[in-house]
Amino acid sequence: MGELQDRMIEEMKLRNLSEKTIKSYIREMLVYTKRYGKSPANLGEPEIRAYLKYLREEKGLSSSSLNVSYSALRFFYTNILNRKFCVEKISRPKREKKLPIVLSQDEVKRIIENCRNEKYKTILMAVYSTGCRLAEAVRLKITDIDRDRKTVRIEQGKGKKDRYSILSQTLLIKLSEYWKLYRPKSYFFTAYNPNIHIGESVVQVEFRAAKKKQVF
Repeated sequence: MGELQDRMIEEMKLRNLSEKTIKSYIREMLVYTKRYGKSPANLGEPEIRAYLKYLREEKGLSSSSLNVSYSALRFFYTNILNRKFCVEKISRPKREKKLPIVLSQDEVKRIIENCRNEKYKTILMAVYSTGCRLAEAVRLKITDIDRDRKTVRIEQGKGKKDRYSILSQTLLIKLSEYWKLYRPKSYFFTAYNPNIHIGESVVQVEFRAAKKKQVF
């Protein structure tokens, strides 16, 4: 995509989109471009329709994944090429309506106990106790924890807003034990490199593994 890619990245940053969204949109546009072997500036509504159909019927993507592709294409053609007509006639894929799976306190407790080390146990406990998202939990820093007020500051969460959550006494004790064991310096939950926070996908893999160990 070359110059068009640079323009798209710049425009997304100006609109204060998250780094995760920027990366996913660029990735989707590169896959789309590779599919046709042409600059997306030379493609339009027929190709967009065919591409979304290909993703749905041949690749078997979920509605959620299709929506990411649609959003990336819409952003590019509307904001970079100013060609709204390319996407206005194409309906956004409908999201599948699924009831959320709600775990009981005992189920959550058993999953946490099944984690292979204290790092994963503490992360999952923090997510469950504070109500923060995993993406927010892995980015927690030492300075976000206020032991005196028993609060945790969740920086730049959803909507790019900081907020505070209450720390239960149980979680506060767990965080203290974790700190004594791992001695983190900046991010609370680090990867092998102590200057980098642990990745979301690593924690998700551990959660699924711990859940499989538990027969409900």
